[in-house]
Amino acid sequence: MKFIVSSSVLLKELNSIAGVLNTSNTLPILENFLFHIKKKELSVSASDLESTMSTTIALDKSDKDGIIAIPAKLLLDTLKTFPEQPLTFVIDSENFGIELVTDNGKYKLAGQNGEEFPKTPKLESPAKVALGADVLFSAVNKTLFATGSDELRPVMSGIFFEINKDNVTFVATDAHKLVRYRRNDAKSAKAASFILPKKPATILKGLLSGSEGDVVIEYTDTNAHFSFGHVTLVSRLVDGKYPNYDAVIPKENPNKVTVDRNSMLASIKRVSIFSNKTTHQVRLSFVGNEMQVNAEDLDFSNEANERLQCNHDGEDIEIGFNSRFLIEMLTNIESENIVLEMSASNRAGILTPSEGNDANEDLLMLVMPVMLNN
Repeated sequence: MKFIVSSSVLLKELNSIAGVLNTSNTLPILENFLFHIKKKELSVSASDLESTMSTTIALDKSDKDGIIAIPAKLLLDTLKTFPEQPLTFVIDSENFGIELVTDNGKYKLAGQNGEEFPKTPKLESPAKVALGADVLFSAVNKTLFATGSDELRPVMSGIFFEINKDNVTFVATDAHKLVRYRRNDAKSAKAASFILPKKPATILKGLLSGSEGDVVIEYTDTNAHFSFGHVTLVSRLVDGKYPNYDAVIPKENPNKVTVDRNSMLASIKRVSIFSNKTTHQVRLSFVGNEMQVNAEDLDFSNEANERLQCNHDGEDIEIGFNSRFLIEMLTNIESENIVLEMSASNRAGILTPSEGNDANEDLLMLVMPVMLNN
């Protein structure tokens, strides 16, 4: 079997799917890319058993169809050193030996039987929804940081997709913070929900960054299939029931504070340097239209205090938060001002953008308070 492909095109496509590869695998075959040549088209796949990514490349020349598994790291490292040129792959289908021929050299590497590569799961009569690449990127980007990493609660380790006939909602939580991102410009006739694991969500975020066009999502109870351009990602879904996220969002919040997002973010970053290194606690006090940001580390007699102007509607209130959670949330909101809603110092605070949001976009972030040591 023999085919010719551009070195830079091959490297670009391999890099787009290489994120799925693991450094250590239970099956040695997973350390390879699977090359599948069919009718002058090369399809390349990479898998970690949970997720499989594939991409297709049109070939200038190929003599016959076939499949071969090629060592991923060795091939990537070699391609990175080549200038743009046509590469000829000559494959011995008897012993799976691979010869790579360039303008100025020959390279030999040992492949493996492509038939041993795990088969990509086929989806039986899946439901389907199409989302703009920018919409899906935004949804994953704004929720991914709030996913949990507790192995005992796997349902919280992914992003919850809730698709219905009016909108699509994306939720992530680790029980300390929660993000709900809703789009009213995407819908499906058939209501469904699934939990996408963190790793494929991270790959998706990288793949869709700065992209245009539509992503077609097909899903069943066990797998989701994302198609974008000529790249596909198939992922096994997290099994289990997602917590009732709506029940933890407090509906009555008489205290509303509107504040400049960048000023609050900069203030918390500075003040949190002086906070306790275990709790990362910052204390927010609201008196009239003034917000005080305070942190202290009693073990080292460190303390910081800053004042900010804000619009405060409600009674005076003092509340403590983990500064790292607040920093993550404020970084992931894009509006100039944010609204912080609170009901009591022992109830969750809610952050929302105050303006400049797309009319089709609804973003809500919830953060649990920490006990203040008065």
